[in-house]
Amino acid sequence: MSKKYEIKYYETDNFVWDRTLENTRYPVEVRDAKLNEIVTTEAWIIEGIHHKWGIESFKQADLMFLIKSNKYVRDFRIIKRFVRTRVGLEQWNYKQSFKNLYEMLFIWNKGFDKDSIQEIMELTEEYSEKRIIVKDNKEIMKYIQDYLNANSGRQ
Repeated sequence: MSKKYEIKYYETDNFVWDRTLENTRYPVEVRDAKLNEIVTTEAWIIEGIHHKWGIESFKQADLMFLIKSNKYVRDFRIIKRFVRTRVGLEQWNYKQSFKNLYEMLFIWNKGFDKDSIQEIMELTEEYSEKRIIVKDNKEIMKYIQDYLNANSGRQ
């Protein structure tokens, strides 16, 4: 009989930003405690780009996905999120400005392809057997389904 899991989903932004106060980050100790509390549970998914402080989650994860999506798709999503937060349709962690938009499009997004991917590959090299590079969420769902099917009889 296969074991049923209640899988909890978390966004790393929820570890970083205190959403009760505008422009306020949690202290590092609080952020790390939140992460450690989650990775000691049985079934979880953490989504986010905060790779420099997520080492404990890399150790505990069964699978890790690096999404190498198209730069222009990311640009579109950044602009869409900017507009949605500016008009109040989406929650924001900090006051969105045109300066933030510029930084996200031309510094962060460009830097992701140039620097961050290489940093992530280096940080996760020790766990390369469970690191999977994909282009989109559909690929992730296929890998997860295949993984669950392959491991359902091992309980």
